[in-house]
Amino acid sequence: MSAAIAALEHATGGLWPYLVVILFGFLPSEIWRWLSVFLVKGLDEDSQILVWVRAVATALLAGVVAKMLLSPSGALAVVPALWRWGALLGGCLAFFLFRRSIMAGVIVGEALLIGAAFYATA
Repeated sequence: MSAAIAALEHATGGLWPYLVVILFGFLPSEIWRWLSVFLVKGLDEDSQILVWVRAVATALLAGVVAKMLLSPSGALAVVPALWRWGALLGGCLAFFLFRRSIMAGVIVGEALLIGAAFYATA
């Protein structure tokens, strides 16, 4: 272990990985979030730029979900494809059953996926 890492570990008591995550993961994106809050104050909610931003965000989310369903990695690779698709379907059903509640869809879909992973590894 290098002297710099040893000194950092001694100074932070072994919490230096969390410090690195905060400094290089959280803070750079948080600055842009706060800046966007101040920049969009006068923007119309139906303006073309915000329509485009919502479309890009939706496309990115769809891409992440498709990647997780079609070619999962890590612990998700253990869960059979049919169960992953079932968790997606369960989340979508919960979304509509609970009056288009995103929170309900995410919680039910995630619970089904965790249950499927637990069952697949048991």
